[in-house]
Amino acid sequence: MNFADSHLELPRSLPIPNCRVIASVVRAFFAVIMLALATLHLQAQGDSSVVTNAASSVPTGVTFSINGLPKPQDVDTTIQIVGALTLLSLAPSLLMLMTSFPRIIIVFSLAKNALGVASAIPSQLVMGFSLILTFFIMRPVIRDIETTALAPYRTSQITSTEALDRASLRIKAFMLRQTRTDQVEFFAGLAGIPPTEAKDLPLSVVVPAFLINELRTAFQMGFLVFLPFLLIDYVVAIILMSLGLMFLPPANISLPLKILLFVLVDGWGLITKSLVNSFI
Repeated sequence: MNFADSHLELPRSLPIPNCRVIASVVRAFFAVIMLALATLHLQAQGDSSVVTNAASSVPTGVTFSINGLPKPQDVDTTIQIVGALTLLSLAPSLLMLMTSFPRIIIVFSLAKNALGVASAIPSQLVMGFSLILTFFIMRPVIRDIETTALAPYRTSQITSTEALDRASLRIKAFMLRQTRTDQVEFFAGLAGIPPTEAKDLPLSVVVPAFLINELRTAFQMGFLVFLPFLLIDYVVAIILMSLGLMFLPPANISLPLKILLFVLVDGWGLITKSLVNSFI
């Protein structure tokens, strides 16, 4: 591009700043820095003198000591509190895995669905009744654990390990009485345990075998509860089809009949008696 032909006029030379002004600005900048450093140095000296005076005013006769570890009784009480809190956090799982609760809650739930009133009966009611019935069935086991394990442990006759062993023996005896032998042998074989006595089996073998047996028994009882209500639905559906009333839902007719039959035969009482007798 030819600047001679351009209409722009370029300046001949750039203005050069005054050297005296630059020197004065630099001197002022360094003066401010030196003043700040001097102020910080004086402040640090003042703080160190204050700390020295404060340290010299502290009494030299003050000492710190530790009286030693707590008493063994205090440690034992602390361990008991921790164990109680842990047991409370595990109580729902223990209740579901090692008691009669699984069979009871499954049978009651199946009976509620077979009756066709699943929404009419609150789940909290079924859960609460199952818990009460579980405590009633497990009362002899709880009494034996209280007598053989907890009471001697409170009086310091046995250690916590011995108390736990005695309690586990009683609960294992209850679970093994409700469990088939082939199921126990299956889980013992998976765990690699040689043939041994039932009381020497660990809970890791007894608990899953017990749960499988509870599920099996609960569904067997649930099928027997379902059968009469299934027959009522079948008969009502056949009658409505023979009368040509296919537009009428069979559930509207069978539900009152099922409730009437359940009340007449005292269905809840029969189911409760069957559940209690199944654990005897």
